[in-house]
Amino acid sequence: VQLQASGGGLVQAGGSLRLSCAASGTIFSISGMGWYRQAPGKQRELVAVSASGGLRTYADSVKGRFTISKDNAKNTVYLQMNSLKVEDTAVYYCYAYVGGINYWGQGTQVTVSS
Repeated sequence: VQLQASGGGLVQAGGSLRLSCAASGTIFSISGMGWYRQAPGKQRELVAVSASGGLRTYADSVKGRFTISKDNAKNTVYLQMNSLKVEDTAVYYCYAYVGGINYWGQGTQVTVSS
């Protein structure tokens, strides 16, 4: 399973970005897809998860600003990020839980300037 993330970039505080992550390869069933992020000097943290049953989970720091969605037909997960803050600056990693294994994308940089 390969994951290809895209959509990162540089944006001013208050702006928006949309991240995409497409899974490819031999995939029979994806149990869940989501996003983590890692800021410089910090541990990787959960941002949002979309489970196979439709349950969505968000970090408290992004609730009300970020929305995760998934296109099951395309094996693609999206992260709509609104009202971005400087503290959202990080490398964002997508993942997919397939057959009991977590697969990770290569990461995409999101930089929010003040």
